[in-house]
Amino acid sequence: MRKHGFFLFSYLVLTMAFAAFDSEAQGQPTRRYEVSITNLTKGQTFTPILVATHRKGAQIFELGAEASPEVEAVAESGDTGPLSAFLEGLPEVNDVQVVSGLLGPGQTATVEVDARGPFRFVSVASMLIPTNDGFFGLAGVEGPNGREPDVHFSPAYDAGTEVNEELCADIPGPQCGSGALDAGTEEDGVVHINAAIQGVGDLEPGLWDWRKSKR
Repeated sequence: MRKHGFFLFSYLVLTMAFAAFDSEAQGQPTRRYEVSITNLTKGQTFTPILVATHRKGAQIFELGAEASPEVEAVAESGDTGPLSAFLEGLPEVNDVQVVSGLLGPGQTATVEVDARGPFRFVSVASMLIPTNDGFFGLAGVEGPNGREPDVHFSPAYDAGTEVNEELCADIPGPQCGSGALDAGTEEDGVVHINAAIQGVGDLEPGLWDWRKSKR
């Protein structure tokens, strides 16, 4: 079996390592990407992480465009269910996997996804907590063809769907008590680079600002 590698680094947020494996199954060539995600932040935690392989052009979000309701669910509450269901119904998508649980600073999680044939493009999404609608991800990056790992950098994104009030009442996760959430204030915006934690509400930048990373 021939081994390739594919790495994604999210700028000051995380590392993702993608390794590709080619083999023969029932006479048909197959390829799988092994995706390893390492949290490089000082204090942010990642919610369940969705990883999908698909054809070119089927990316799940676009910088400067409105976030879909499915991406909004990921960015505001860490809920990958709607996005998984949506992607699984598309013929352009081959495989959808979710890394369950929370991924804390310095931790690594790994998942394999099927990338056979033309389904060699990868998209990823997961919420950063504690944030209002911060997430990280990939939007249709081509997987590796050679033996060496590919390395990619990605910023933290803001879904533009909820005002960044930084109030724990609007934010899920153990850092804010994991209690019942208010809906938060809607924001009629687009996906953009996240300004990180500003200290305007309950969150202290010294604890939660991912620009103070482990990288």
